[in-house]
Amino acid sequence: MLVYQDLLTGDELLSDSFPYKEIENGLLWEVEGKWVVQGAVDVDIGANPSAEGGEDEGVDDQAVKEQPAFDKKQFVTFMKRYIKLLTPKLEGEKQELFKKHIEGATKYLLPKLKDLQFFVGESMHDDGSLVFAYYKDGATDPTFIYFAYGLKEIKC
Repeated sequence: MLVYQDLLTGDELLSDSFPYKEIENGLLWEVEGKWVVQGAVDVDIGANPSAEGGEDEGVDDQAVKEQPAFDKKQFVTFMKRYIKLLTPKLEGEKQELFKKHIEGATKYLLPKLKDLQFFVGESMHDDGSLVFAYYKDGATDPTFIYFAYGLKEIKC
């Protein structure tokens, strides 16, 4: 089994259990995710509405969780910092390819900002790689995007 760690933080971000597709000259990896539902949530608040002359309204489990998005300026600032931190960690040809293609990858992500969710590794370190998630048209499961050059392959 292969595990992919964030080159900057050492956090495990991905395994080879999920195949990836290279996009943007191999600088980004796109991975189809899958939600696993363990069972419905049953909430019992201890009230008996029928005994009290009311109706059982149930619980609204359709709560929406929102995550504040980057605006364009914040995202560009993040990318500049990420490039500055990651570039010295790359060697030779990989460093040159990263410099050559990072602008294209950034331009690929910018128009998607409003649709992206942002994730960090377990250490919650803000200088590490971000993982992006979005839903393709009609999809019920998310698609994740990783910076390929920010990953280190580890055999387990």
